[in-house]
Amino acid sequence: MNKHHEPTGSAEGQQITLRSPAELADALPYLLGFHPTDSIVMAALHGDRGRFGGRLRLGIPRSPHEWPPVAEQLAECLIEGSERRGARPDGVVVFVCQDPEGGETGRQVMERLRPLAQRLRTACGALDVPVHEALCVSDGRFWSYCCPDVRCCPPEGNVLALPGTSVMAAAATYAGVQVRGSLRDMEARLEPWRTPDAGEQERAMDDAGAALVPRILSGGDREQVGTETLRLARGLMKRFGEATSGGPAPTDAEDDGLISHDEAAAVILGLQDRETRDRAAEWMEGAEAEPALRLWRALSRRCVGPYAEHATAPLTLAGWVAWSTGDEPGARVALGLALRLDPQYVFAQLLHQACNEGLDPEALRRCLRGERAARARSGARATSGPPGTRRARGTLGAARRPKARPVRTPVTGKAVPPARPRPGAAGTRDRGGRRSGQRGTRSGR
Repeated sequence: MNKHHEPTGSAEGQQITLRSPAELADALPYLLGFHPTDSIVMAALHGDRGRFGGRLRLGIPRSPHEWPPVAEQLAECLIEGSERRGARPDGVVVFVCQDPEGGETGRQVMERLRPLAQRLRTACGALDVPVHEALCVSDGRFWSYCCPDVRCCPPEGNVLALPGTSVMAAAATYAGVQVRGSLRDMEARLEPWRTPDAGEQERAMDDAGAALVPRILSGGDREQVGTETLRLARGLMKRFGEATSGGPAPTDAEDDGLISHDEAAAVILGLQDRETRDRAAEWMEGAEAEPALRLWRALSRRCVGPYAEHATAPLTLAGWVAWSTGDEPGARVALGLALRLDPQYVFAQLLHQACNEGLDPEALRRCLRGERAARARSGARATSGPPGTRRARGTLGAARRPKARPVRTPVTGKAVPPARPRPGAAGTRDRGGRRSGQRGTRSGR
């Protein structure tokens, strides 16, 4: 049997030994922090004992024609990313996870995805890194593509362990590792409303757009709109804090009830301005972080109907605050959804890649703190673009050594191409004006 070791993070450096495909399948949600759905997951292994290293997740492309290039990109991304962090992998573990649809059985899913698993194995092998195990997880069962022994890996598959009953579950609980449910559940917290209230929210967005967009595009009132947006957002964060003071953790529905349609519309449209968004990114730690994260999630849910793409800004802010406060799974989900809406959204690209490559968010926090302190000393608003974020972009870019490649590892969606350079992008708005067929305005990334 292959043996794989995953540190539990305890003070004693205790390790859990995974001795079989069954134990690997049980460990999967603890590797990511959630139960992946419709996903390719790859984890690097290091040393003779197979210590887990870097890992990535990507949605399974619907067309099998996309599988060969995606497999090559994922293998290259995992192996090169591990090398940048200091060690080339000695092996890889592959998971493909998809539930049956349209009357399929789990076994039929496994057979349908077999060519994808084989592509992933050969892509890693072409880079001289062997795949020690490849598992399919579907319909509460798992299958090994590598083990030919029907005594341990029968054709009908093996039933997954009940949640919370394994040694891995006990060790993860002891180490404080949380599994937040399924990827689908995490995405649902950030997706637009599909309730009767969505129509009222859309009308409020129309009204707010008619009032705010001319002011933003005229230039003269743009700074004032930004000031009003930040003041309203701060008021909503304070409202969140007062509503839950000393009480239980709020639900998303409770947060939704604390924001009116008009208030949500005004903040969402105001955040489409890059400078306003970057000022809001300063609420990333301490007492501000938790209400800010709740607010960005709530605003993402209010981007309904034709305003769905306006969620890119609050989703990116939600991902940033989640990453800043140590919730990497939550950060990857939010940033992945932002990139699904707009693959060219530069701030989300940089944050997502930095998070995936294990960089320390303190580099960006330090820059944003410096900008806030400078404004406090001068008593003036920043009026010439977001220098703190520009400096942080330079810091993150130098740390990750960017190449002209796609962003290959979004937590949700498919691989996305890199942003094309634009003249004057460093000191001007990344996007101006109105999109064809889109209401409102989005003036930056």
